[in-house]
Amino acid sequence: MIVIGVIGSGDEVKELNTLAEEVGFEIGRSGSVTLNGGLGGVMRASAMGAKRAGGLTIGFLPGLDPAQTNPFIDIPVPTGLGDMRNFLIVRASHALIAIGGGFGTLSEIAIALKMKRPVIGVKTDILIDNVLCVESPKRAVSTALSLIK
Repeated sequence: MIVIGVIGSGDEVKELNTLAEEVGFEIGRSGSVTLNGGLGGVMRASAMGAKRAGGLTIGFLPGLDPAQTNPFIDIPVPTGLGDMRNFLIVRASHALIAIGGGFGTLSEIAIALKMKRPVIGVKTDILIDNVLCVESPKRAVSTALSLIK
């Protein structure tokens, strides 16, 4: 089973959420699992897209209350780790797709690159060597899948 992590802002930014929903849809359509931080923004939108495609979603929550998850997460995992859950998201993913993002996303990218996980960026200002930036959600998922196999 292939797990693709979707990382990005928890803020509700329409443009980023639209991209994240499309990424989630493409992940679900591919038969892969969508993994994220289980909250709002990019996390909620990617899970919503994955569910629309019939995919499975997992959310690693920062707190201990599974009720804090967004309604599109099938398997909430309450970690109680706060931002340290970023390590778990990266570790459990075969590849990561970054959409937008701030310092939390930057930390996940750094961890992923250190662990030699492929990172694909869509509409991200985080430009780091070895992060493959692409223009579309469909291209992000196809690139992730090709780098995993």
